[in-house]
Amino acid sequence: MNRLDFSIRINASKEKVWKTLLEDETYLQWTSVFCEGSYAKTDWTEGSTAFFMDPEGNGMVSRITVHRPNDYLEIQHVGVIERGQENRDIAQSQDWAGALETYRIVEVGGDSVLTVESDITYEHKQTFQEIWPQALQKLKELSEK
Repeated sequence: MNRLDFSIRINASKEKVWKTLLEDETYLQWTSVFCEGSYAKTDWTEGSTAFFMDPEGNGMVSRITVHRPNDYLEIQHVGVIERGQENRDIAQSQDWAGALETYRIVEVGGDSVLTVESDITYEHKQTFQEIWPQALQKLKELSEK
């Protein structure tokens, strides 16, 4: 497992960036870089389950482990969804089960700096090193509107 770390400075308040990060309409836009039509099915509350899905009914089952609005979000990936069927059997997803994805935002000189850390399997490392900056750039553009 590799941990990737990305940061971007955004000319918007922490509250605006956080809303853009998680609100359904804008979430669909900035995450389209990963997979067109992907979406999250969650209320983002701490302890709740989150489903990160593609249009074909495949995706990940995750848990929101920490959520401090406008500050910090931690997501732990716990299973997969294949053709609409949830599977939390660690044996089938052991290469990334338990992986964390975190979002931290701080104010710096009137701007917001968003830092994302994501655990990635070795075989997906290069792909995500290219895609995460594109997704964050799209999030920046949406937040600065």
